[in-house]
Amino acid sequence: MLIKNLKITSSCIIRHNKVFINDKLDYVKDNYTGFPDFIRSVYRNYKISYPKFFKMDNLSKLGFITSELLLKQDDLLSNYKNDEIGIILSNSGSSIDTDIKYYNTIKDKSNYFPSPSVFVYTLPNIMIGEICIRNKIMGESSFFIFEKFEPDFLSNYVNILFDTSKIKSCILGWVDYENDNYESFLFFAEKDGC
Repeated sequence: MLIKNLKITSSCIIRHNKVFINDKLDYVKDNYTGFPDFIRSVYRNYKISYPKFFKMDNLSKLGFITSELLLKQDDLLSNYKNDEIGIILSNSGSSIDTDIKYYNTIKDKSNYFPSPSVFVYTLPNIMIGEICIRNKIMGESSFFIFEKFEPDFLSNYVNILFDTSKIKSCILGWVDYENDNYESFLFFAEKDGC
C-alpha cells in the first residue's frame, strides 16, 4: 500500500479484527463474532461519542471509525480551513452489501417493505457524507470503484487537486465491506509547504 508523491502524515488500517494506527498494532478484538460486534467494540474502546453511528450501514461504520482514528492523531484538521480538506475514497463493490439488503425488501411484490433507512445507504458517497458532517469537511470529495486498490490513480488525482489549489490536505484510501468481509485503510495527505 504505497502512496507515491504525497506527504502522508497519518494512517489507520482496520482488518482481520485489528486496528493499526501509523503502522502500529493498536487494538485487537479476540473471539471474533462478526463485523457488527467487532466495529462496536472498536467504537467503545476508543470512546467515540457519535450516536448517529448506530444508524449507519456497515460500510459507513467502517469508513467512519477508520476516519475517526485517523484524524485523532495530532489533531490533523485544526491546521486547515474546512474547505481545504478533501476526501477521496475507493473500493471494489460500491455499496453492494446494502444494495442487496435493500433489494431484498422490494423483490417480492407480495412482501414489499422498502426501507428508507436502508435505501439512504445505497450509495458509497453517503459514507463520505457521514465523515464530512462529523468533521465539517467541505472540500472536494469523490468515490471511485476499482477491482483492487489503485494507489497511483489516487495519488495522481489528489496531486491534481493540490496543484490546482482545490484542497491542501486529504483523507484518501480504501474502505470495502461485503458480507462480513471488510478492509479499510485511510491516509491523511498534506500538500508540501502548507
